Amino acid sequence: MAVLLGAACRPHHPATAPPARAPRDTARVTQRSAAATRDTALEQRAARLELKVLEQEAQVDELQSRLDDARHEVVRAMAKLQSLATRAEAASGMAEAEIALQALRAANGTSSPPSPEYEQGSRLLQLGTAEFDQQNYAGALYLATEAKNAAAAGRGRVASDDRSAARRGEVPFALPLRLQTMGRANVREGPGAGFKVLFTLETGVPIVAYSYVDQWVRIRDDSDRAGWIHQTLIDRRE
Repeated sequence: MAVLLGAACRPHHPATAPPARAPRDTARVTQRSAAATRDTALEQRAARLELKVLEQEAQVDELQSRLDDARHEVVRAMAKLQSLATRAEAASGMAEAEIALQALRAANGTSSPPSPEYEQGSRLLQLGTAEFDQQNYAGALYLATEAKNAAAAGRGRVASDDRSAARRGEVPFALPLRLQTMGRANVREGPGAGFKVLFTLETGVPIVAYSYVDQWVRIRDDSDRAGWIHQTLIDRRE
């Protein structure tokens, strides 16, 4: 009886399960993955912002160049009043500009929105028409020439875009960017390091950029060779 009573009075300790292991490893992996995703997204966003800055700087330079040209044209017109263009010359220039703009519109496709060059050329031609009506034939001819230049720039963009091979997510610049290589750079067949290298450019080679996908920029060099180059290898021309 004493043995039984002792056993009954002995405190009962329930079997304790091993402590649950906190999923620290899983949490850390998840945090690292999320951080890596954020870093990649930030890098891509920074790359796009850098390209936008280049685009805006190119637009400012283009507008400043056109402003300087217009100012010089006014000065020349004031200094050489005896050498004004004739009505026939102005009319011919405006007709050529209109034909060039129509050809650009057809090349872009009538179903797609007008290109920036087409819109710019059309505005210049409208200004030229107003000057022509006021018998300022020199001014009309100058503006018609500027409209033809805009159409020529638009045709260069169309030729470079190669719309049959347009890439998903490709974003065109508002104006072609005049850039140069910052180091020895491979130009690839597509926007990515896995694409075939078409040719290599040395440092300081002038190029023109037309569009981009993430950090890859579609370019064309002075030899009319086209391809894709990584953003870190290009910058504004000095």
